[in-house]
Amino acid sequence: MEIFSYKEIEAATKEFSLSRLIGKGSHGCVYKGVLKGGKVVAVKKPSKGLQILQDNTKLDNEIDILSSLPKTQYIVNIVGVSHDVLTRKKLLVIEFMSNGSLHHSLHNNSANPPTWSKRAFIVLRLARAIQILHDSKPSVIHRDIKSSNILFDSNWNPKLADFGLSVRLANDSESLSYSPSQPAGTIGYLDPSYTTPCKLSTKIDVFSFGVVVLEIFSCRRAIDVSMETSSIVEWALPLIKNQRVAEVCDSRMGLLPSNMVGRIQCMLNIAARCVSSDENSRPSMTEIVTELEDCIVERVHFPIWQSLFPIYCMIRARNRGSKTTTIKCRRYPEDVSRGSKVLSVRDILDEEEELESSQTL
Repeated sequence: MEIFSYKEIEAATKEFSLSRLIGKGSHGCVYKGVLKGGKVVAVKKPSKGLQILQDNTKLDNEIDILSSLPKTQYIVNIVGVSHDVLTRKKLLVIEFMSNGSLHHSLHNNSANPPTWSKRAFIVLRLARAIQILHDSKPSVIHRDIKSSNILFDSNWNPKLADFGLSVRLANDSESLSYSPSQPAGTIGYLDPSYTTPCKLSTKIDVFSFGVVVLEIFSCRRAIDVSMETSSIVEWALPLIKNQRVAEVCDSRMGLLPSNMVGRIQCMLNIAARCVSSDENSRPSMTEIVTELEDCIVERVHFPIWQSLFPIYCMIRARNRGSKTTTIKCRRYPEDVSRGSKVLSVRDILDEEEELESSQTL
């Protein structure tokens, strides 16, 4: 973690110019900064009210949490901090995410909504991000998982952001986990059972994750007062229970492609378990990641690929006709083999996206 002078960050953000403002919330603002050497970063600055009070509590908490976590491709990582000792002004410098939030992609991008395969990819990456937090020692509870806190980098890889409300479990045993922190989060994503500090557990993040999954596939807001049933959970659960998948899914996308129906049904079933009113019946994030990988990888099995074989051959023939063909094989734990090739989940979803596009032609 780098230590920057306050003047250095002021220069990087053009003295916190409005032209560099990329985000704003109740606790402060986020600015785009360009460091010496050209590296682009994001800078979190507490609100004027908090600065007047010299209250860096939330920023200090986020710095503490992020600096304790391993660098990973699934989380918006810390780059460094800046602290002016005389004025007690403090700044957090993090990775710059150039393609905005999942919330914007879903709700403010009607001309080009994410494909089904891309949505499945987002769900899996988010699950892995939360799993990393929960597997930490002690476990980290994010407490504010929502679509506006999932950001895209320059390659459209989603990462979990904003750890200002995050807390650590006071005890490794979840049944005995107590914290002085009062319940916090965002209405619609917040677990209704999280009413007192002693209710703090990893299951509140699991609930929020389930809400985001429902939002990703339906493109409905977590709370929408213009709808007859304002809560996405109350609206979606009966439909999922009755296997009415098409009615849950984003209507802008038309008919579900045949290669995605089973996968989306599987993911919606997982989401339904995540938002169960019975906390004990909610799966852990490790179980969720395993089940999501199974949802994706099982689609490679022969009977399903046999049904898609003509389209698959057409795509491969087209690729072979180009001047260069590159096959990227990444060896992650969830990699699967097809013949002599090793395919990652990302590879599989990339191919499924090609198939999905072909089926809509």
